[in-house]
Amino acid sequence: MPIYAFACTDCGHAFDRLQKIADADPTQCPQCARQTVKRQVTAPSFRLAGGGWYETDFGANKKNLVEKPAAPAAGSSD
Repeated sequence: MPIYAFACTDCGHAFDRLQKIADADPTQCPQCARQTVKRQVTAPSFRLAGGGWYETDFGANKKNLVEKPAAPAAGSSD
């Protein structure tokens, strides 16, 4: 089950809630009891990495996240 972030637009209280996708979002703030709770937009807490995962699957410049840039050759003067 995903964790969703919510915040009250009146008092500013922020809280997280573990709920099913089909569950209704809470409408009442647990701190001030007003009906002004809105879901917040948050970033995912994981990143897919490893062989076969690319930064983008579109375009000509696919970059594998596992590959590291080549180290400069020893003795080269740049």
